[in-house]
Amino acid sequence: MVLILLEALAALLLLVGIVWWTMFSGRDKGELPQTERKPDDPQG
Repeated sequence: MVLILLEALAALLLLVGIVWWTMFSGRDKGELPQTERKPDDPQG
């Protein structure tokens, strides 16, 4: 029973680590700064 709980905890930590790595790795201060778009920007 304890082994199953440890394995589940390891899987959860791995999932959290992967999510953190894909979202925040390589950025200086976490999220990218928001930039204002011009009204004629076609991507808005």
